[in-house]
Amino acid sequence: MDNCLRNQTAKIAVPKRRVVHERLPPRGRIAAMTGAKAIEAAEVTKSYGDVKALRGVNLEIAHGQCVALLGPNGAGKTVTTEIFEGYRKRDGGDVRVLGTDPNHGDRRWKSRLGIVLQDARDLTDLTVRESVTHFSSYYPNGRTSDDVIQAVGLVEKADAKAGQLSGGQRRRLDVALGIVGRPDVLFLDEPTTGFDPEARRQFWDLIDDLKEDGTTILLTTHYLDEAEHLADQVAVINRGRVLAVDSPDALGNRQKSQAVVQWLEDGVQKSASTATPTALVGELATRLGPEIPELAILRPTLEDVYLRLIADDGGDLNIPTVAGGGSRG
Repeated sequence: MDNCLRNQTAKIAVPKRRVVHERLPPRGRIAAMTGAKAIEAAEVTKSYGDVKALRGVNLEIAHGQCVALLGPNGAGKTVTTEIFEGYRKRDGGDVRVLGTDPNHGDRRWKSRLGIVLQDARDLTDLTVRESVTHFSSYYPNGRTSDDVIQAVGLVEKADAKAGQLSGGQRRRLDVALGIVGRPDVLFLDEPTTGFDPEARRQFWDLIDDLKEDGTTILLTTHYLDEAEHLADQVAVINRGRVLAVDSPDALGNRQKSQAVVQWLEDGVQKSASTATPTALVGELATRLGPEIPELAILRPTLEDVYLRLIADDGGDLNIPTVAGGGSRG
């Protein structure tokens, strides 16, 4: 059963429309009210021979939060996530997920997790309904297959075999298997890679619904707009260390950074950095008129801040793939 739970899901699914889900048990909300953390990690280390994959990871995630773990390939995102899942053992440090050390998590603890991997190619001979029903039976309080299939937008493909699904439909099935057990903590690894813009927006709606239900979500993604939309907190990791944790709009002091005002004057493109962009625009309007040509006010984006943090830390370490690590980055 443990292997089944681990391999149940791959990349993320997307719903065609938003629906009202069955509500999760209130234990996550109760824990949040008491101040308990869903995930706690202190000075976590992991090495593979001479390669130090994690060099003292520190991270706390509150119940009901969505946290995006950002970093270049080889930064330590996957190793960190797999340690939290109980799939990989750490060398040092302390970890608690739902109050339990993942190294000693029993089946009841594992039943409270949902895992959606980057890639999975199993279940090809089962229909969508058979797959969801089968995995629902593993959990003490699994959701009904009809509810889950509707939630991920696969009603029309309920009786189709997984091997006959398109790539996007297969991802919908994968997320169905990730949420069928009503997880308190959901791990999403690069969920929307390859999605078209409409499919990504539909997936975001599903994640918003899960957050409303109190699900704690750890998301790894290379899409900075996705992190900005979904995440309550962003954690930037590089070379096996967490460099910064903050809300997307406050990371790296984005809110306090100077704005860049751009405009066209006498046929020349001009710009100025300022802490008071409104005042500068007022001055320009007095001089150039109310319609300032090609006016733009720019502040650092999340991508700008992320790239600066990585550059300041020395860039990408390019940690090689280790045995047993698979393709998860």
